[in-house]
Amino acid sequence: MGWERSQETPETGGWRTEPATNGSQDGGRAGGRESARERFQPVLTIEHIATLAEVSRSTVSRVLNNHPSVRPTVRERVLQVIREQNYAPQAAARSLASSRTDTIGLLIPRSAAFSLADPFIASMIQALFEASAQQGYFVMLAMLTADMEPGFYDRILRGRHFDGVIMFSSDIDDPILPLLIKDGGPMVLIGRHPYFLNVISVDVENREGAREAVAHLIAHGHRRIGLINGQLEMEAAQARRDGYKQALLESGIAIHADLMVDGLFSEAAAYQAMLKLLDLPQPPTAVFAVSDGMAIGALHAVRQRGLRVPHDIALVGYDDGPLAAYATPPLTSVHQPIRDMGAHAVRLLVEQIRGQGAATSVRIPAHLVVRESCGGGAADSTSAKGGSVLARGAPTPTP
Repeated sequence: MGWERSQETPETGGWRTEPATNGSQDGGRAGGRESARERFQPVLTIEHIATLAEVSRSTVSRVLNNHPSVRPTVRERVLQVIREQNYAPQAAARSLASSRTDTIGLLIPRSAAFSLADPFIASMIQALFEASAQQGYFVMLAMLTADMEPGFYDRILRGRHFDGVIMFSSDIDDPILPLLIKDGGPMVLIGRHPYFLNVISVDVENREGAREAVAHLIAHGHRRIGLINGQLEMEAAQARRDGYKQALLESGIAIHADLMVDGLFSEAAAYQAMLKLLDLPQPPTAVFAVSDGMAIGALHAVRQRGLRVPHDIALVGYDDGPLAAYATPPLTSVHQPIRDMGAHAVRLLVEQIRGQGAATSVRIPAHLVVRESCGGGAADSTSAKGGSVLARGAPTPTP
């Protein structure tokens, strides 16, 4: 069923037809098939509605936009015409007239798009879609490559196709973010940005989560601990690397550059990174991978070498997604509450869109869920996904 679209401007309401029903004026279907008249109804404009309702065009426009100045009897007469004619207002045109689209733009910059194989990105997208739907907003997903970025701001963002933007703050040098900040529209970052600290964002305490994971390995006697990190162009990779270093230094353990390798937030790259660690003259006895996807790649590499986790080498990941609980052996991982992060991000954006006071960034404490892959022992409480939780905390707003 194809919709015919009026060429009226947003001011005229931009009406479109709905498909005719069995009770259409030409007598319905002949032989169970729609007639041409049923399939293609004439496009009605705001002037036609005004004529049928015996009111002015501006009155119809006010009714469409629910303006309080229309008398109840007149409003009902216009609405009755709409019902009788079985027409529906075009949402896009009506939203342009009110400068609202009920749509959120979700931007994935080049570094995040490169990492789409990482389950965290896909899970966060799902969480944002669900939270937006609960708030009554649609989501338009835009994945940007380097060659698309120059025109995207001018053609899409400045065109006000969205009421607000949620952006993965993954690429520190991404050129779109400064333009968005200058534009001044509603915006929330997933992940803080090290240079734009005043931009509203939602993030976990990445550094502290990494520090806790490595400290747990140290507590179990490990001194040569490898790090499989993501791209350092991403703030999360920097913070988790710093947490790794902090835990080592706090325990008086020297930092060795050869124990830190790049896994690009990719399972395949992490597989190669783990092989590199295993080929060292003194390979590590434990490895911290800063995402679960990379931890799974590392696990495959260990098996390929005929070794076992955790008997020959301990392994810890980051995210605590579904991969962690169902890995073999189950993976110890730093938990990120992805659904909560998505809900906070959408809430903060909607508050900005609706002008509901000053929004405040949210920081969510990370905690380690201990399972078999690190050879860890008992802990304080048991997680819902079959692990032991070492630490918990409530989300905290930041000034």
